[in-house]
Amino acid sequence: MEKEIKDYLAQFVKQSVAEDLGDGDHTSLSTIEVGAQGEAKLIVKDNGILAGVEVAQAIMSYIDETLACEVFIPDGSQVKVGDIAFYIRGNIQSILLAERLVLNVMQRMSGIATTTRKYVELLKGTDTEVLDTRKTTPLLRVLEKEAVKIGGGTNHRFGLFDMILIKDNHVDYSGGIIPALTRANDYRKKLNKPIEIEIEVRNFAELDEVLNFGEVDRIMLDNFSPADVAKAVKIIDHRFKTEASGGITFETIRAYAEAGVDYISVGALTHSVKSLDLSLKAKLL
Repeated sequence: MEKEIKDYLAQFVKQSVAEDLGDGDHTSLSTIEVGAQGEAKLIVKDNGILAGVEVAQAIMSYIDETLACEVFIPDGSQVKVGDIAFYIRGNIQSILLAERLVLNVMQRMSGIATTTRKYVELLKGTDTEVLDTRKTTPLLRVLEKEAVKIGGGTNHRFGLFDMILIKDNHVDYSGGIIPALTRANDYRKKLNKPIEIEIEVRNFAELDEVLNFGEVDRIMLDNFSPADVAKAVKIIDHRFKTEASGGITFETIRAYAEAGVDYISVGALTHSVKSLDLSLKAKLL
């Protein structure tokens, strides 16, 4: 697991447990003998792509480092109803404390990975990559973007800090394509780190302005039809990377890829997925 995720998880688990625990898990404290040992198994109750196994291990370790986890199915695997992903053994009160957080995270991540994989499969045989967006659950972006990667997708920018992405509102507030690009390039020259510039265009007139100006890394074709994307890609002629965006669905994504665009960004990877049904079932030792 990458250091960035580990560092994030340490704080995430601390805050999540505090939110859930309050002044104590009074149900477990009142019904489970202190120090009692047990095990539980993670049962898959839906078909899809499993994600969040490594995150679940980290969560359990942060909650109680004596908990032992035996993994049978790793992240990114195709799973079906009835599969057992892992066993967890150790202090029962710790298992019960970890249970809901583990399930919430894994169900959400697995839903995202499953949806992402469906989009990726539709692009087989093309050179187009599926990108996620910033349309994520606040404070869960690290996990949700990791789930996209597990599903076979590609992460777009993580936040506002790792790319200059000039969208329609930036263009309108700036007074047009040329003022926006001029200011962005002046800013980039003064910035003490490498950073790419991407600009969104809404029509061929704006595309012409961008091409005449140059000095960008990627052009986003927003709400273009597949036919217009193909026309735009031909005009751009590999001078810049291209991205299609705007309401692209399972039914239309293949047509956009066949239009020759480099990337297709899909907000639905993270903003409206159905969680994968998972369950943690107890067993006494």
